Amino acid sequence: MAELKNPAGASLDAPAAARPPARSAVARRLVRHAVRLVVSLAVLMVASFAMIHLIPGDPVRASLGPAAPVELVEARRVALGLDRPWPEQLLAYTGDVLTGDFGTSFITGEPVGQVIATRLPNTLALALIATLLALAVAIPLGMWAAVRTENGRNRGTEAGFGATTGAAVAVPEFLYSIALVAVFAIWLKWLPPASKAGPESYILPILSLAIGPTAMIARIARAQTLRELGQDYVRLARANRLPVLRLHLRHVLPNTLTATLTLGGLLLTSLIAGSVLVEYVFAWPGLGMRIVESITMKDYPVAQGAILVYGALVLVVNFLVDVLIGVLDPTSALKEN
Repeated sequence: MAELKNPAGASLDAPAAARPPARSAVARRLVRHAVRLVVSLAVLMVASFAMIHLIPGDPVRASLGPAAPVELVEARRVALGLDRPWPEQLLAYTGDVLTGDFGTSFITGEPVGQVIATRLPNTLALALIATLLALAVAIPLGMWAAVRTENGRNRGTEAGFGATTGAAVAVPEFLYSIALVAVFAIWLKWLPPASKAGPESYILPILSLAIGPTAMIARIARAQTLRELGQDYVRLARANRLPVLRLHLRHVLPNTLTATLTLGGLLLTSLIAGSVLVEYVFAWPGLGMRIVESITMKDYPVAQGAILVYGALVLVVNFLVDVLIGVLDPTSALKEN
């Protein structure tokens, strides 16, 4: 019997693996993405600097209140360097950020870097756990739905899967938050309604963040699996009576993971940014909650620093996703070049 191979060129009697492209192609791809990351970070830094200058009115006056003496306002402007020309301020701001100095809170006097270091781990914990949960549930669910509904079989399963996941994607995270609090905290009294107070307090915020992404990734995983199930190598493997579980797990699954993991990386960045409202609903002591508080209290240095860190996280995670795709699918480097 001829050796069976999947589209990546791997034998169906061995784990799926793509033939690595030339090292120069991989290196060029890596350098290109690294340059994009540096340029994007520079643009983000300029944008975060401009944010405080584009606010209508005087941000110092807004933070101190209309009754603050003129002398106090001017002294604060001088202390913050806001009396200097913009190019000089931008240069000083860039130097401070590169050394980890994000300024000082208008309200509390805390270093912004300390605020970020205290709050960011709580936000990342929610986003990372929600992403892992979404991937762990969605990929098997999507593959199961694809196998069940292949070639038009089980129309009821297909309709139910499409309707359920479509509805789940359409509901915003903060509505899930409110509904989960109403059911599990107020009605059933099984879980705490707010704040960070032990492992059980993670459950509702993580579910609020994970439900919609789980449904979205499941839909993508189903579509990718259906595409793979229609490939010639799958038909040939079935004709040669390759065990079903071996075919699905060792050959169909690896070929569906590239797009799904790409979406998972983008999902992580969206959950980091989208956790703001969820943190507000659950009074979660994360960076998103602090952003809401700083905007409400006109504490612009904290908002500026937090938004800069959020943007940098999004850019870095996207860069890491590109690197991961290059590792999982080395032929993509050749295609890109």
